[in-house]
Amino acid sequence: MAEGRVVRFDDAAGLGVVVDDATGAEHGFHCTAIADGSRTIAEGTSVRFVVVPGHRGRWEASDLRPA
Repeated sequence: MAEGRVVRFDDAAGLGVVVDDATGAEHGFHCTAIADGSRTIAEGTSVRFVVVPGHRGRWEASDLRPA
């Protein structure tokens, strides 16, 4: 699993962005990718996640868990 932090999250849209600490890459995610089933996550939260193929060939964060 990769480690990083949530840099943006829009509660209304349920969309966010996490930055990978090791690579600096940004990966988008939908609130359904939060492992505990909650529909929101605070910006700045340290997380562990899996990078998976997403829409239009982009890589997305999935299975987000607090680090």
